[in-house]
Amino acid sequence: MKILVTGGGGFLGQALCRGLVARGHEVVSFNRGHYPALEPLGVTQIQGDLADRDAVIAAARGCGAIFHNAAKAGAWGSYESYHQANVVGTQNVLAACQAHGIGQLVYTSTPSVTHRATHPVEGGSAETVPYGEGFKAAYATTKTIAEKAVLAANSPQLATVALRPRLIWGVGDNQLLPRLVQRANAGRLRFVGTGENRIDTTYIDNAAQAHFDAFDHLAPGAACAGKAYFISNGDPRTVRETLNGLLGAVGAPTVDKTLPFRAAYVVGAICEGLWTVLPLKGEPPMTRFLAEQLSTTHWYDMGPARRDFGYVPRVSFDEGLARIKAAQ
Repeated sequence: MKILVTGGGGFLGQALCRGLVARGHEVVSFNRGHYPALEPLGVTQIQGDLADRDAVIAAARGCGAIFHNAAKAGAWGSYESYHQANVVGTQNVLAACQAHGIGQLVYTSTPSVTHRATHPVEGGSAETVPYGEGFKAAYATTKTIAEKAVLAANSPQLATVALRPRLIWGVGDNQLLPRLVQRANAGRLRFVGTGENRIDTTYIDNAAQAHFDAFDHLAPGAACAGKAYFISNGDPRTVRETLNGLLGAVGAPTVDKTLPFRAAYVVGAICEGLWTVLPLKGEPPMTRFLAEQLSTTHWYDMGPARRDFGYVPRVSFDEGLARIKAAQ
């Protein structure tokens, strides 16, 4: 099958492209830039903007399925920039499905769509954890709108599913781990709270596998059609163990210092104000949303994903760390 992957040049996007090519599919990647890593795979790259409806529709011509993985992530930026990429971009992907009669859409969502201030989630599933409210981050707000649109579009003509992988990491990570290492080397990392709150994470191969498993089962009327699923390693660890495990795997300084939640929240509010008023570059080191996320327990039930499309994490947390060490 010819398959369109949006954001195929990113960390998860490249894993999706590799896996789909290995499964014998012809892959087209729609990216903002050009990615040399996709060239050896034989992936056709089309450069464009998700907010460009005609470009998205043109890129999907001849495809039988779409893996909509591209999004504007991060903790800072104008609401309009997030809306254009995440909401308008997803609307354009849905329009492409309709224009070409594409029958399967696998959407990469995020657990952030269920974020509720400091409300913990312990073993919850998409069936029991409601959407969040009062978001303090444009990313969570716009991804929620987009996920709802994808699920509402499920029909006898288009089978859709939304996957919510939690904190993807692993060999080849060019986002999460490099940022952690940079801050650790600068002595600027702190646990918000005690660091003993438990969180789920997802090794990159497991995140990609969940997408393939869902795709293999996705069809009109299938158990997973029109539904959302949390995805993780199914092995919650404390933030302290998770963070120091990752840092230790690459030989970076581990972290022991803490910052009380209330202090982090105030710092986040001040940073948001400064970054709004002054022409400061990059993202703030802390925001209120980040303070809430980092200090709260979040882990999920993999039962629904296993039940509906057979997802079972194949790479454990410890095996993932071993792979990172071996790649150094």
